[in-house]
Amino acid sequence: MAFERIVASIALFVLAGLCEIGGGYLVWLWLREGRSVLLGVVGAAILIAYGVVPTLQAAPFSRVYAAYGGVFIVLSLLWGWAFGRQVPDRFDLLGGLVCLVGVALIMYAPRA
Repeated sequence: MAFERIVASIALFVLAGLCEIGGGYLVWLWLREGRSVLLGVVGAAILIAYGVVPTLQAAPFSRVYAAYGGVFIVLSLLWGWAFGRQVPDRFDLLGGLVCLVGVALIMYAPRA
């Protein structure tokens, strides 16, 4: 797989993750923390975008969504660190690394 396609694929994974986590976070703020309904509406719109972004990947559905699970785990840890002030510990970091190795194998390993 060409380097440019891998970079584009990674960018799509990150965008999908930010849409899912960010949209979900806005809905969370609305429903769980009593914030404005507007946050919920914006969050829902962002979650719809999350549903669209993975379709831009070149790989088949099952591969994209399986690999996305690993990306989601790592992005969730980073989101918690940035917005929840929950610093990942060594086991979080090791687990995230294992997930990213899995993502690389699922998405970018050469296939016959």
